[in-house]
Amino acid sequence: MQPIFTIQQITALARPDDLPALSELLIDCVEGGASVSFMQPLAPAKADAFWLGVITSAAAAQRVLLVARNPVGRIVGTVQVITSQPENQPHRADISKLLVHRSARCQGIAAALMDAADVAARAAGKSLLVLDTATGGGAESLYQRLGWIQCGMIPDYALWPQGGLCSTTLFYKSLSA
Repeated sequence: MQPIFTIQQITALARPDDLPALSELLIDCVEGGASVSFMQPLAPAKADAFWLGVITSAAAAQRVLLVARNPVGRIVGTVQVITSQPENQPHRADISKLLVHRSARCQGIAAALMDAADVAARAAGKSLLVLDTATGGGAESLYQRLGWIQCGMIPDYALWPQGGLCSTTLFYKSLSA
């Protein structure tokens, strides 16, 4: 049986369709209502510029970019481990932009990406991970199932991509255990 997806770390756009696939993934998630820093409608040029910045940061070893590829190699999910932190926080990393294309959900991709993020963070010498997510969104239960500890909620933290304020829930995970 052929695997449904593979996870890999990338520091460059290895395939000609990687940038369009990353941008389409981000646009799909924003259109689906994900509060991931962008408003609807998200223009492809804006999504491209975002990913080019992420790739530059990954190439400079400031973050780890993990992608999930479907059996034909197209990117259908991603997560980032931001390893570049202030000098008084060398043990910490932030998890950012866990995205799974709506057509590829419910296949274990998000959990596999988060497991790979744990491995990447440990490899980078990190022992504490933090993240925030829209309160009431589907990701909260995923993080709790994966051993993340909810430590607070900030009301009216950001806007939903279609408008209107949303709260954010903060989580952390210790990797030292």
